[in-house]
Amino acid sequence: MPGSSESRYIRLKVISGNNLQVPSCRIPAGIYISINVDSRRRWKSPISVLSSDRSVAWGNTVTLSSHSSPALSVEIRASFELGRTLGGGEVIGELQRSWDELLDHGDEAFDISFPAVFGVHPSLKLKVAIVHACDDQDDALIDSLIDCEIARDTDAGHAQLAAYATSKTVSHLNDAVEHFQLVLDQCPVSHPDHATALTNLAWACLQGYIRNDLEDIDSTTSLFRDALALRPQPHPDHPSSLYNLTQALARRHNKKRTAADIREAAQLYHELLPLCAEGTYLRIIAAGKNGVDYVIGGCSNLPIDASDEGIHLRRVVLELCPLGHQLRPTVLNKLAQAVEARFHQHGSIDDLDTSIQLGREAVSLCPEGQADRGIYLNNLAVSLASRFNHQGKSNDLDEAISLHEGALRLCPVGHQSRDFSLDNLGDVLVKRFNKRSDIDDITRAISLRREALTLRPPGHPRRDTTLSNLALALHTRYGKSHVREDLNEVIDLYRKSLRLKRLYHPERHKTLRNLSSALCSRFTQTQKNEDVEEAITLCQESLAALSSLHPGRCLSYRWLQEAYLSRYQSLHDPADLSLAIENFRLASRHPTQGFPRRIEVAISWALRAEVYQHESALEAYQMCFELFDGHVMTRSSVVSRREAAAAVRGARSLPVDAASCAIRRDNIRLAVELVEQGRGQQWSQASRLRTPVEELESANPKLACNYLKAAADREATEYRILTRQWEAAVAEIRGLPAFSRFLLPPSYEDLQAAARQGPVIVFIASQYSCSAIIVPTSGDPHHVPLLSVTLADLTNLKDRFTRAIRDSSRMNPGESRTDLIVLSRIIWDQIMLPIVNVLEHVLKLKRRSRIWLCPTAAFTSIPLHAAHPFQTKADRSGKEPCLEDLYICSYTPTLSALIRSRQLMKKRVPASFVAIGQGQPGAGKGKALLAVDSELELVHKLVPATANRTTISGDAATRAGALEALQQNTWVHLACHGKQDPKQPYDSHFVMRDEHLTLLDIMERHLPQAEFAFLSACHTAVGDEETPDEVIHLAAGIQFSGFKSVVGTLWEVDDSVAKHVVEAFYGYMFGDLKDGGVMDCTKAAWALNCATHAVKTKVPLEQRMVFVHIGV
Repeated sequence: MPGSSESRYIRLKVISGNNLQVPSCRIPAGIYISINVDSRRRWKSPISVLSSDRSVAWGNTVTLSSHSSPALSVEIRASFELGRTLGGGEVIGELQRSWDELLDHGDEAFDISFPAVFGVHPSLKLKVAIVHACDDQDDALIDSLIDCEIARDTDAGHAQLAAYATSKTVSHLNDAVEHFQLVLDQCPVSHPDHATALTNLAWACLQGYIRNDLEDIDSTTSLFRDALALRPQPHPDHPSSLYNLTQALARRHNKKRTAADIREAAQLYHELLPLCAEGTYLRIIAAGKNGVDYVIGGCSNLPIDASDEGIHLRRVVLELCPLGHQLRPTVLNKLAQAVEARFHQHGSIDDLDTSIQLGREAVSLCPEGQADRGIYLNNLAVSLASRFNHQGKSNDLDEAISLHEGALRLCPVGHQSRDFSLDNLGDVLVKRFNKRSDIDDITRAISLRREALTLRPPGHPRRDTTLSNLALALHTRYGKSHVREDLNEVIDLYRKSLRLKRLYHPERHKTLRNLSSALCSRFTQTQKNEDVEEAITLCQESLAALSSLHPGRCLSYRWLQEAYLSRYQSLHDPADLSLAIENFRLASRHPTQGFPRRIEVAISWALRAEVYQHESALEAYQMCFELFDGHVMTRSSVVSRREAAAAVRGARSLPVDAASCAIRRDNIRLAVELVEQGRGQQWSQASRLRTPVEELESANPKLACNYLKAAADREATEYRILTRQWEAAVAEIRGLPAFSRFLLPPSYEDLQAAARQGPVIVFIASQYSCSAIIVPTSGDPHHVPLLSVTLADLTNLKDRFTRAIRDSSRMNPGESRTDLIVLSRIIWDQIMLPIVNVLEHVLKLKRRSRIWLCPTAAFTSIPLHAAHPFQTKADRSGKEPCLEDLYICSYTPTLSALIRSRQLMKKRVPASFVAIGQGQPGAGKGKALLAVDSELELVHKLVPATANRTTISGDAATRAGALEALQQNTWVHLACHGKQDPKQPYDSHFVMRDEHLTLLDIMERHLPQAEFAFLSACHTAVGDEETPDEVIHLAAGIQFSGFKSVVGTLWEVDDSVAKHVVEAFYGYMFGDLKDGGVMDCTKAAWALNCATHAVKTKVPLEQRMVFVHIGV
């Protein structure tokens, strides 16, 4: 045995604790050990955070005198504060052991066990040793046992609350509340322990509320909220205060189902979880079933809210569900539904794309066999079908059908949701039939909906819906097959559905208008007036049932106009036509519908007005463009703007049809405005977002700042939050002198600035007429009807040119290009000669003056500059001049593009020239261009040394290298493969060594100091096939990015002969440039004209006419 106890000093090391459970079940801020040193003092370990396995590590030591402490008297205590503490906290366990018993363990660490808490014994791991003297190296301070009233009451409150937790005796709860209230009364707001006193009282009250022993949860929540306000971040007790408030909110929500509580709890958990270190007990409880999981479930049960605030909440909840969280699929699905609902309200395709992306992730996280997989499949399919409705992409519809089929397989016969799944699959099959006319699709859709109807017998609450859905499928088949039996059944089904819908049924208006549509169809077949009269009455009843801003009014207007038109076609009463037009007008203006649906209505209005020669046709076209502008402005990227424009059926010919309509009404100025507004929306939208702001900054910097802030925020995914501020800023700007048309389509007077240095000829190719409009330097525009040309003729001419170019590429240089010569004569005789006559005899334009060609629609694929009579003069004094003998021709994609290039000419800087070439693009990227290196050497030789010449080729000619060169130089020569993508024009590209240099890459760089680009590449000036007569090609993209003057190509260039054109071109560009002279990009059109004349004997016809000039 060791020496006598009277003379011993014992060093005690507290290593760790395990199974540490707080009797009151409250989550502690930390755990500490308290050991009596003598009758007046105690030793306290540091407060350590409890781990997720209910353990704590300390490693602290204390030296005790066996004389002052005859035995070890130790307590494990829970502290509910990491900062300033009030009282001793709650006792987890206490015991006494003699020193002799402890010293029997020798030098080994050992465990001592405490009385059980909820059936589990807490324990401490200790180590003891005898030392010969007490030193001052103890790890923790020794506190005096200060007797303080608020500390005594606090500890008494903790003890009573622990007794309440174990015994469930209400008197203990009342005693705990009384003690904590006494403490709070003695700790006013200014007291440093006020937050602790608030929290202790609130926690006791919350336990009583949970067990239904107390009723006042609102006061409890307020106490927690006040405590949190006193413990802002980075207060050490901020996390626990956040958790306490979430518990009160969750408990109140559990009983009262208050949506605001669960929303606030989600926001608090979003702040709390990052503050809870992994592996801590607070983290595992907060992230568990009764913590964040309850809040996630509560939020998932909230109604779908498509507001920005509602979607923000869903995103917050998603962040609470990292990958691997069991509730993540549910949360993804709910967020997808909310975002899609916002799409249906605002029409932004970005929302629908996001919804589909979220839905795909939800499906991927819910494998076969899980209960909710069918729901996720169905919802993703619905989103894809919505995008098909919006964009018309068949792959979306095919995938939606496949997903609905998968959902139906999960609903076998007898499944409670089979009727829904049958209906949904039937819906997408009807859509695909409308697109492809495959009779199997509509037959199957009808069969599915007949089965669904059997699952909803008379008395079923949704039988009326299935009756209507089956009627719709049959009506759709009737539209193709015109089987009278189908139509009669359709009307019968709609009438049955209507009888099941009470007068104020929310879906009654839909059945009314659908029955109206079916009656119109039967009227067209039978000409029985009672059908069309009833159809009109039903639509009027549908409208009467709806408020002025109900979304359903738009469709009711549409069907009502169909009914009036049906009656007009039979009775020819002009009043019916006027009523039909008025309903077109109302439908297109209805604010509750997204832009795509309203655009479709306006297009239909324009078409009907043209057919019936109604005076509203121009108004209809103007409405189309107004809606289009609004539609593309809701997009956050240039690519999504193009997709938005391409998605609307029937929109491509609108600009030229509108211009043709204005011409037929002798309003040539308006024709110019309309064709400009409708075309080139990618360029004009972006131009209207750039140039006017620069002018505004000098006129009113503050307003410009307000506008730019809102405009920049609009580009973000969540830009809608600031839409109102943006609109307000624009309205205020328009109130300034000289800014009344800020961001509005330009007037004719504005557009005429494009003709400042020579007339611009706009070519109109419409189904109604083909003509040209000459915009002169001053005065009114001149209309030149092209009476011998139709749209079909131009399409044929384009196809013939394509074949002739292909055939010519296989010929020897010396062979005659007979087909090309014939086609050039056609362009001269039927298109350009009438225009030249006006230029010469009306405008008195001098020879070798500059003109600009602005083709639209089918004209964009025809080399108008190559017009040539190829004949001898009547007096045999020589050959008749061709267009390029008479004038220096340039192209411009739009009038606004030319104006903008001229405005940017004011910002000139010293010239720097880079030649970029890639003749060895790599496997799969095109054949080797063997003449590229020699072309680059030639260019380097011809460009003045003062231009700071550089060359990039071979391995250095990468995407990144080319982009950097474009940004750093004012003049660029690019020799490589060029590829135009007619379906996805922003993917059009130049082929570099590693990656493609795309049109989008170039457009995203704003290059205001750039001046000239020579694109010695294939297909750089051929346009887009999909959008409303857009002119999206590589040369136009280069121009839009900042290059004022561009030489591009219309088809494949033979690099072995292109160098002759390049040599001649740069010879004319710089041949007369004297030392110290300034390189002038406005000479490019003249230099190209001279070069193509100079190389006639060296370069075949198709390789001369391939080069075109665009810009100033």
